[in-house]
Amino acid sequence: MKIKEYTRFDEGDIMRLYSDAGWKAYTDDMPALRRGFERSLTVLAAYEDGELAGIIRAVGDGETVVFVQDIIVLGKFQRKGIGSALLGEMLSRYSHVRQIELVTDNTEKTKAFYRSAGFRELSEIGCCGFMRV
Repeated sequence: MKIKEYTRFDEGDIMRLYSDAGWKAYTDDMPALRRGFERSLTVLAAYEDGELAGIIRAVGDGETVVFVQDIIVLGKFQRKGIGSALLGEMLSRYSHVRQIELVTDNTEKTKAFYRSAGFRELSEIGCCGFMRV
């Protein structure tokens, strides 16, 4: 596996990743998703034998707050350490940032994944979160 910065938005690759994850709300407006990628703080990609296997995208100021917006690994590459490697690389790049946040599905699988990377639910640290969708 090779991780590198994702600098050129490839609509076909991104459509495949997001569709595989069932994130149709994003792919319904590809121009907006492209702009989101272009305006992101950092986007990293993982490749297996030249094939895009996963991405992680962060937004924020890079100094006081970083928000992990997307982390997606193609189903056929899941459970091989790719998501952990992408998250680890992103966390390493922003190790000086006090507040790294994310929002994820409320499933035991996703909660276990993020807990294993050192994240805690907001309620565990005396906070709560709000979202307007």
